[in-house]
Amino acid sequence: MRKSLLGKSFATFVLLPFCLLMAFPFVWMLLTSLREQNTIFNGPIIPRKFTGTAYRDAWTSIEFPLHFWNSVWITSVTVIGVLIFATLSGYAFAKLDFPFRNTLFVLLLTTLMMPSTALIIPLYLELKSFGLLDSQAGLLVLYISGSAPFAMFLMRAFFQTLPDELIEAARVDGGSELTIFRRVILPLTRPGIATVVIFQFLSTWNEFLIANTVLRNTDSLPLQPVLFTLMGQYSTNWPALTAGLTLSVVPVVIVYVRMQRQFVAGMMLGAVKN
Repeated sequence: MRKSLLGKSFATFVLLPFCLLMAFPFVWMLLTSLREQNTIFNGPIIPRKFTGTAYRDAWTSIEFPLHFWNSVWITSVTVIGVLIFATLSGYAFAKLDFPFRNTLFVLLLTTLMMPSTALIIPLYLELKSFGLLDSQAGLLVLYISGSAPFAMFLMRAFFQTLPDELIEAARVDGGSELTIFRRVILPLTRPGIATVVIFQFLSTWNEFLIANTVLRNTDSLPLQPVLFTLMGQYSTNWPALTAGLTLSVVPVVIVYVRMQRQFVAGMMLGAVKN
């Protein structure tokens, strides 16, 4: 009992500084959003006077509701599209036997080795040739096609943890592959689906480069590229910028808190087999 308490105390002592280090940027961002501009660099760490005018400035100066909705729309469609492709292809690569299965899987994995920044010019030209440049539809095509291979890789790992005997029993009972997938497999892989949802939500919600390159119409932009416009060439309204960033973090926190338990279970399920 004593050794257990000592072990927990030691773990707390070691992990606490790391937790504080990780929390510091968020605390600093929140405190900065409640400051006045003239106290950013010469005031105390905790401001003597709190003000919420920065949130009003961020809300009105960049049309925050419009771009927030754009982010919600683009992220939701991307997550749903990636889930459809990842679950179907992950199940096929994990449990179905078809010609060149391993070869196709390796080819899909090679796409993960190429950073998106190296492909931004070819992708830009492709969208332009198809008439999808400066449209949210073109952005969604890039997001879904670029994120599906990694999500498929994760879902394949989760599907491989399921016993083949379960699928065979469902086939003996007369279930089609689609019925087995929908009624037997998917309910057992909810932790894996939650993991993919969180990863995909974070990556899409915080994505900046592709959206800022593909979309030129300001009204179509998601939130992150628009927040960047609060940074001026010679001066920056730091309270308004951090206020916008604080508001943009809220959906991420809500999604993670709602799916935290499934996310942890999914990470354990993907790491431990048999």
